[in-house]
Amino acid sequence: MKRTVWITGASRGIGAAAARAFARDGYQVAVNYLTQHEAAQALVQELCEAGVRAAAYSADVSDRSQVDQMLAQIEADLGGVDVLVNNAGIAIPLTRLVDYTEEKWDRVFRVNIKGMFHCTQAVLPGMTARHHGAIVNVSSIWGITGGPEEVPYSATKGAVVTMTRSLAKEVGPDGIRVNCVAPGIIDTDMNAWLTPEARETIYAATPLRRLGRAEEIAEAILFLGSDRASFITGQILSPNGGYVI
Repeated sequence: MKRTVWITGASRGIGAAAARAFARDGYQVAVNYLTQHEAAQALVQELCEAGVRAAAYSADVSDRSQVDQMLAQIEADLGGVDVLVNNAGIAIPLTRLVDYTEEKWDRVFRVNIKGMFHCTQAVLPGMTARHHGAIVNVSSIWGITGGPEEVPYSATKGAVVTMTRSLAKEVGPDGIRVNCVAPGIIDTDMNAWLTPEARETIYAATPLRRLGRAEEIAEAILFLGSDRASFITGQILSPNGGYVI
């Protein structure tokens, strides 16, 4: 029987790469996006042309009613969700904490934490009933070390790490695994602002002397979501090229 993966924030970057990786591994793919309609539809068309059952769902993960409606439609289209990848997230351009508005602070937490809470809580009853499931949360190295001028983003990504460990203990007896991928600095749209000088500084601080690729992070997500990681739960895997050791 085909298994289904639900990936939030999957229209581009790491999310889109994860969708392709799971599709190659034989999963049906539910692609969540918020505003990138054309990119999401193009990705779904690509997967379907490759013989994979896939569909795109526009929803704001910070809104519980939209999450519930999205999951109901996914289950109607593709069946129960076997793997949830909590990838949706936002970051505000580098800003000192004293310059943050409460509105911007709340927005980062609504998407990065509340969104993960909504999606996770929504899939747990089905996974518990089947006594099988995997949840992969996407954090960041800044959730481990903290990043300068990225206090709210770092705080949310640190919360992702802690939530992963706590939930793994809670739902392990129900046959559900919960793990986390904390990528280093990856060459995606989120980091398109990096100047050549900033990139050279990062290369110098990274033993592998480059930025990561979205496809490399996707492989880590796929591994933790698949049965190849059947005895792994509550763990934080950080593909970062040695930037943090």
